[in-house]
Amino acid sequence: MNAIVRTAGSIGEYWNGLRLFWRAQLIGWGFFAILDLVYQRLIYHEFWVAASRALPTVLSLVVVSSILHSIYTSRRFDGGLTRRTVIWILGLSIAMALPVAVFAFAASEWLDWSVPGRDPLDDFAFPLIHYSIVLCGWSLCYFWLRAETAKQAEHRHAMRSEAEALRARLEELRLQLDPHFLFNALNGVAEEIPDHPTAALAMLRDLTAYLRHSLDGIHQTVVTVEAEVAGLSAYLGVQRARFGERLRTSLHVDPEAATRRIASFLLQPLVENAVQHGNRDHGLDVGIDIRAAGDRLYITIDNTGTLDDHATPRRNHSGIGLENVRRRLALHYPNRHQFVLQQAENGESRVVATMILEGEPCSAP
Repeated sequence: MNAIVRTAGSIGEYWNGLRLFWRAQLIGWGFFAILDLVYQRLIYHEFWVAASRALPTVLSLVVVSSILHSIYTSRRFDGGLTRRTVIWILGLSIAMALPVAVFAFAASEWLDWSVPGRDPLDDFAFPLIHYSIVLCGWSLCYFWLRAETAKQAEHRHAMRSEAEALRARLEELRLQLDPHFLFNALNGVAEEIPDHPTAALAMLRDLTAYLRHSLDGIHQTVVTVEAEVAGLSAYLGVQRARFGERLRTSLHVDPEAATRRIASFLLQPLVENAVQHGNRDHGLDVGIDIRAAGDRLYITIDNTGTLDDHATPRRNHSGIGLENVRRRLALHYPNRHQFVLQQAENGESRVVATMILEGEPCSAP
């Protein structure tokens, strides 16, 4: 039993190691051999005669088609199936069928395998026409398969190029965020050091945690919601150390949503935008809610304030965040997302960012 398994494994390895052309040759001519054997059996009514004619003929056709393959791979036939190529196929098919027909005719004369009702000319002409048609069909299939293979290779190349472009674009958008956040955090630390060194130290610790999270995921365009929330928590820790009681945060993640996949650092600009532009006159409340339903993620980020606050930049780079989010949504969730930033409908002084993400995010491999 083990010997049979090893033999089957060796055959499988040999088959997988063959080029696509030879796999197609073995399958195609093997099928033709069965049909030709049946055809010869119907003519000569004796199996050994049919096998003696069919098998050598098929082996000859395999050799002939391999010669045709070497001819068709030359530059002369790079243009695909043109009128000129079709004429060449017809001529070459007849020329290559000629020696096969001669071999079949000679074998019939030598072994007296003549078919009743046929004269010698018929015994030569029929095989010549038959094998010319077979080789012509083989040639047309060869060019069709070659065109399909080239089309698939071009498609794979285009997909790889698109994936590389997506990776480069996402990386460019991602790198816009880190310097922006780092600049704001270090500014906050510098402001706290003279009067509140303890708070500055806490900010540095939270900043270190955030940067470690950022570096760990710098090559990941897609992460779990749980990992994304860990980055948000580190960011909010920095800001709570900076603003103290003036910043109150709440973070709720549906357990079902925690394991879902999401574009990395997609939500951080929205949270940063809420902290930067929210109204802190009576304390700033920032809420984050992430839920799952079906194949959709429902994300809500709200803060006290008005849209007028968001429209008035407080820093030179404040426009990066929202534009970055919109562009990354278009790349990761093409035609599968909704994003709205609006004033709360109940008249409260709150700004609400709502995001609906459908399905898995696109990512570059």
